[in-house]
Amino acid sequence: MANPIRVVAGLGNPGCGYAATRHNAGFWFADRLASKLGASFNHEAKFGGEVARAGNLRIVKPMTFMNLSGRAVAGVARFFDIDADAILVAHDELDLPPGDAKLKFGGGTAGHNGLRDIQAQLGTASFWRLRLGIGHPRDTQAPEREVVDFVLKPPGTDDASAIEAAIDRALDAWPEIAAGDMERAMTLLHTRPPAPEKDKP
Repeated sequence: MANPIRVVAGLGNPGCGYAATRHNAGFWFADRLASKLGASFNHEAKFGGEVARAGNLRIVKPMTFMNLSGRAVAGVARFFDIDADAILVAHDELDLPPGDAKLKFGGGTAGHNGLRDIQAQLGTASFWRLRLGIGHPRDTQAPEREVVDFVLKPPGTDDASAIEAAIDRALDAWPEIAAGDMERAMTLLHTRPPAPEKDKP
């Protein structure tokens, strides 16, 4: 068993213009988790983000744009004396298809600027990540599309539904995640339901 989770940080960019973009998948998870737990976000200027409280859990949405996400995450961790291994960062993941959600502890940043800044601000990579697949332009009908352009655009209807389904599974696994039962949580997360059979002609 890992330590219970005391901070969930959902990554994204603030502002209406970014709200529906793939890069904001972490915000989508944070919003839905707060709703599930009956918590409300309040702006906390000292952390540079919005923070919701549910018991001993803090749900954080950095409002400093993706590249500076670490200020809010590390600020909350220091203020409440929370170890890095009790932090879960929910973020968009290019290397997973829409509909996939995976838990990971530590490791690299795979070029994700939000993760990079959090790692730098915490001084360690030893925190949990909830990787929400958004797909990669190389796997689309426009493989030459720039990654930056891809992540800063909304997903299509099918991809959006798949991402929401992955968030649903993550929320279903939340009791296990919160308690630090990551092995059980991974089993729940990594098992995608079978695609519905299409009607035969």
